[in-house]
Amino acid sequence: MPDKKLKVTLTRSMIGLSPKQEATVRALGLRRIRQSVSHDDSPSVRGMIARVSFVLSVTREA
Repeated sequence: MPDKKLKVTLTRSMIGLSPKQEATVRALGLRRIRQSVSHDDSPSVRGMIARVSFVLSVTREA
């Protein structure tokens, strides 16, 4: 399954997030609004996305 990728985009500001939530967004590699990163589709990445899903947009890449 490592051939499947997720494109994660920061859609809202990190202002107002708890320190743990902000750390999760930064651990995903996101720093600025509308910045996108690509990650392998794994349970650990899915868990991180679930914690801060309200500030992210996620799409599947080929």
